[in-house]
Amino acid sequence: MAARNVTDPDAWWHLRTGQLIVQTHAVFHTDPYSFTRFGQPWVDHEWLSQVLIFCLYRLAGWGGLIVAFGAMIAAAFLIVFLRCPGRPYVAGVITLLGAFASAPSWGVRPQMLTLLLASVLLLILERSYERPKLLWWTPALMLLWVNLHAGYALGIALMTLFLVGDALDVAFGFKGGPTTAGRFRALALAIVACLAVVPLNPYGMAMYTYPLETLRSRAMQSYIGEWSSPDFHQSSYFPTLAMILATVALPAFSPRRLRPREILLLSVTTYAGLRSVRHIPIYALIAIPILSMMVLAWWQEIRIVRGLKAKQTSMTPLKTLINAALLAGFLVFLVVRVRYVTHRQAETEAKELPEAAVSFITTHRPPAPILNHYNWGGYFIWKLYPEYRVYIDGRADLYGDTFMDEFATTYYLRGDSWQNPFKTWGIRTVVLPPDAPLITALRASPDWETMYADSQAVVLRRKPR
Repeated sequence: MAARNVTDPDAWWHLRTGQLIVQTHAVFHTDPYSFTRFGQPWVDHEWLSQVLIFCLYRLAGWGGLIVAFGAMIAAAFLIVFLRCPGRPYVAGVITLLGAFASAPSWGVRPQMLTLLLASVLLLILERSYERPKLLWWTPALMLLWVNLHAGYALGIALMTLFLVGDALDVAFGFKGGPTTAGRFRALALAIVACLAVVPLNPYGMAMYTYPLETLRSRAMQSYIGEWSSPDFHQSSYFPTLAMILATVALPAFSPRRLRPREILLLSVTTYAGLRSVRHIPIYALIAIPILSMMVLAWWQEIRIVRGLKAKQTSMTPLKTLINAALLAGFLVFLVVRVRYVTHRQAETEAKELPEAAVSFITTHRPPAPILNHYNWGGYFIWKLYPEYRVYIDGRADLYGDTFMDEFATTYYLRGDSWQNPFKTWGIRTVVLPPDAPLITALRASPDWETMYADSQAVVLRRKPR
């Protein structure tokens, strides 16, 4: 499931940035890629992830990237499975449901490192009830995390939710857990230590506020699909809907009462998942073990009521042979799947991105500046930089809400100000999808001519005066 082609629009500028960091041995503090934000301050919070992405690509190509990130995703859900109590088949089915729910967000992208580290952190937090000293691994984990991705803030938020949840457990008289004053203090100190290591990155104190600025961005919520709420009319979000409904319905049937800490974690992550698609995987990390506990308790109660006894099973030679055959079949499928996905990368790239148009630009050299599509900016950075700089790319945090609004106004021909970028930036070439309203308008103008067109992209040039 996790092995899939590289289609994320940002993967390309991640590759280029990782390449330049490796070559120059320095991270970027200002924008090098666009002509609209060139030289402006840029917090490249994913710098270490980009180095990893480029090194994997240089060493093993697309296949290496696909396998490595697929393995990270698989490891994250293996850890979730290990956190689930009771019978493995119950945990396996619910873990698979959670995997399907989070699958729309998977890919070769730094967010997968946050998914893996969040899974590791949750394992540490839960096991620390019996072994509080495990909490002292969290500052080292946070130091790595803050240099890989701004999702480190999620880690601190999860630790804080556990701290508040433990206090609520005590306040509401839940004595069944191993919460102790010593463990409570250890977790509070671990949070302080994690906050203390946040500035140990190339951007220093700026990383304290960067995640909050991103969450507050109105344009990202409006224009970027993964920041919007899930559309439950789409089948890809049915597993998420099923999990949410299950967490609502199961407490009515299961004898296993939810602790205040669990209710708090579920409530916050459910809200986050309903607000933004990219938070659904984090919701899954929380919900899977809780659902497993409730389903297991419900099943055990049914067996007791019906007077059924659990069968004692032993591993026979036949069962061993069947398990070995299943494992061998899985490994064969894994190899075939990875080879198939890797061999389709070039075809997928041509289908999803303006590969032919970029080839045309490389050969015929239309005049700059170029106004490009938001989703194509990263691809242009990988293929055309430094000969061409982009108008816009996936770094929405760099461009800001006002600029994103201006681009949407121009793209959709809203109001009288849609021509402002042409005056401000002296745009001489436009590369957009053929169905873009702006393309339709410019094709009808005597000032523009078509240089290239296919089903993916149209290249228009302003006629010389």
